Amino acid sequence: MPELALRAEQWVSSPPEVVFSLFGASAGAGWVFDAQCDRVVPGEPVSLSAPFAGGDPVEVIGHIRAVRRCALIEISHDQPWRGRVRLRFVPERGGTRVRLVAELDESGLEWLMRRNGLPTGHGASGNPRLGLLTTKSGPGSLFAAATDNLATLAIDEINAEGGVGGRPVELLVGDDATDPAVGVAEARRLVRAGCRTILVATISATFVAVSRALASEEVLLVQTLMNEGGESGALRLQYGERPGAQLVASAATLMRAAGGRRWFLAGNDYCWPRSTHAAARRILPRLGAELVGERFAALGTRDFSPVIEAIQASPADIVLSTFVGADAAAFERQAHAMGLRDRCLTLAPAMDESTLRRVGPTASAGLYAVSGYFEQLPTAGNEELVERYRATYGRWAPPLSTLSESVFEAVRMWWLVASRVGAAEPRRIAEEIRRTRFELPRGVVTLDGGEQATQRLHLVEAHETGFRFTRL
Repeated sequence: MPELALRAEQWVSSPPEVVFSLFGASAGAGWVFDAQCDRVVPGEPVSLSAPFAGGDPVEVIGHIRAVRRCALIEISHDQPWRGRVRLRFVPERGGTRVRLVAELDESGLEWLMRRNGLPTGHGASGNPRLGLLTTKSGPGSLFAAATDNLATLAIDEINAEGGVGGRPVELLVGDDATDPAVGVAEARRLVRAGCRTILVATISATFVAVSRALASEEVLLVQTLMNEGGESGALRLQYGERPGAQLVASAATLMRAAGGRRWFLAGNDYCWPRSTHAAARRILPRLGAELVGERFAALGTRDFSPVIEAIQASPADIVLSTFVGADAAAFERQAHAMGLRDRCLTLAPAMDESTLRRVGPTASAGLYAVSGYFEQLPTAGNEELVERYRATYGRWAPPLSTLSESVFEAVRMWWLVASRVGAAEPRRIAEEIRRTRFELPRGVVTLDGGEQATQRLHLVEAHETGFRFTRL
């Protein structure tokens, strides 16, 4: 049972049936708690923003669990902590009092305390500790929705197999809030708590900042998800897909599907999108493509119309979208609403299953993604993983994706090596990982002694129920 409950409420000068019918209205429509949801039915993804104890609003990301029309909406959520929210619609003074109650467990309380600048900490432990720096809040939180679940599942499974040296592994989690400066502070906290290896599943800007801030520390940093590389060193590993490989694996198929070869580059204004665009300028012309424009927008942008209008004014056949998380979902929905889908396909290398659910089946028509893992990947190892994940977290838990499942695999890779050389030996762990061949749910992955993982990439197309594999 939860230890605490957070409460917030708002009064609306309309009857419950009207207020209920407006739940999840489009962003900017002014519904209470800024709720966003396409349909009020169980399983539908939803987000809302609620002020607790008079503080800044907390964005909650989850799915609808139960509905009692005009009276109750119950939401299970995984971000920024795992819990449950109940919204009650109470008639009052000719209007409606919307009462929100959110469960707060130990991890949620710790997150909320850190968010408000209050000290938290973990005492000394004789057990090995593995750090995970992820994105539980801010624009990037959408793509990290399943990350905690998969990391916890991996830790529980390896502890059931004896942990490391017969001792259970403890997982300590930090939230970068999609902000590199916050990420550095959280990484330092994990180091102080005894983590000799930290898995970093964040935007690239955070990984770069953390890598440089911890340059003098004997700590192994592992960037698990897609990245542009560049942070080399004995204690730096960057597993994820690289932009150049993603473009080579997908560009020819996209141009055939679009019936054209003109590309427009659009994305968030930070290091990974800019590096991906640089790769596109280098690689796409060699594949017969023509680049016809480029635009950037800041992380957290709400109105993408200037970018979309620039694309519409160009002769583009394909948009290379390097927006991430909530920005990627908002861009695709607005692009569809403004009619861009009538003439352009989109390749979104960072698009994952959780973000696709937020885009919705209508706005995702004509959208493609490319990576080394998708939840529908037909390997025996992946089918078993998905089965274990759903058995543990339920049918409505956030979908697996390369951005979150890569953390599960990184935990397993770390454990297989740490079990041989010891969890307190980050340099030896890094050396062993670089020369080990791993059989993972996505297939065979090797680093071949270098800084980049070798893995098979897959191009998929969005459709009503998720992604569908295409032939490369």
